[in-house]
Amino acid sequence: MDLFYVDPDISKARTLHKSFYIDPVFFERSKELVFLPSWQFLSDKTALAASCEPVTVLPGYLDEPVIITQGVGGALNCVSNVCTHRGNILVTEPCDRNNIRCRYHGRIFRLDGQFVSMPEFREVKDFPTEADNLRQFSIEAIGNLLFTSLGNSSFSEYFGDMLARINFLPLNEFKLVPDLSQTFEVDAHWALYCENYLEGFHIPFVHAGLNAVIDYGNYTTELFTKSNLQLGIGKEGEPSFDLPEASVDFGKEVAAYYFFVFPNLMFNFYPWGLSVNIVEPVSVSKSRIRFLTYMWKPELHDTGAGSGLHQVEMEDEEVVEAVQQGIRSRFYEHGRYSVTRETGTHHFHRLLSAAFSEKHT
Repeated sequence: MDLFYVDPDISKARTLHKSFYIDPVFFERSKELVFLPSWQFLSDKTALAASCEPVTVLPGYLDEPVIITQGVGGALNCVSNVCTHRGNILVTEPCDRNNIRCRYHGRIFRLDGQFVSMPEFREVKDFPTEADNLRQFSIEAIGNLLFTSLGNSSFSEYFGDMLARINFLPLNEFKLVPDLSQTFEVDAHWALYCENYLEGFHIPFVHAGLNAVIDYGNYTTELFTKSNLQLGIGKEGEPSFDLPEASVDFGKEVAAYYFFVFPNLMFNFYPWGLSVNIVEPVSVSKSRIRFLTYMWKPELHDTGAGSGLHQVEMEDEEVVEAVQQGIRSRFYEHGRYSVTRETGTHHFHRLLSAAFSEKHT
């Protein structure tokens, strides 16, 4: 029996088997099956201090060392930070260079990762080859946020629906505010944290403050290929977006766009700006959540659906940590879905199920 099969009919479906959240084997396999093909956050463009910036993709989990390079005219590249000769780390701190030179044996690469030269290799046959270039990865920007995929996945498949929906927002004007950005450690599996985000079902029960400003009756979820949207409609008098007539949401009092991009990225757009939440797996029962705050209209900050975010986070952490404890019970294996309120969680589970299909046995 397939433990991770999730019926496409939500009214019949059972949730993922609890082993996904408590078995270290599946935690490890998720690296290659779930996260490697996905798009992950690299850096804020304004934080790049030099032409060569070392970055670790999903530190502590994928833990892949790369370099963001800036060439002539500011063109950005993302290349492997591992020398193709003996595996040495090439760049250990931000630096300004016209090329990348390995300090171990002197191998040189261009900023786009192309091999240039290597001392004492004149006698080596069939050299150089494509394998001697640094692996180059796609790099894309959403405003000032930079992302890459180690598996060469389609950027539009993951982000296209979100960008089309909020195309009226001047994302390049959204500025990172480090003093308002935070990192939290949660004693729960990374997927449990995501599942909690993916449904508004718990709002009336867990978030009294948020429930006071959101119209729960008109809270909806829309599903896309590798993402989804929870549309938060504000109650009368609460801050909302000034939407253009071309928007499909024109005429609605949209207080928040909550976008989830599989498997671990959350983009919460409020009338004041954007809160990006990055879920970083640490262990089978621990996650690190990075909150990046991007300000657009400071005068609206901490109002409406975008207010009291710290309190909301504390309430969410308390719930998911309790779930992490509960699913270890010998009397729990699967759950069921609310057909009207848990379509986002069902969609998430279907994507995880597809990633593990015929590969977890």
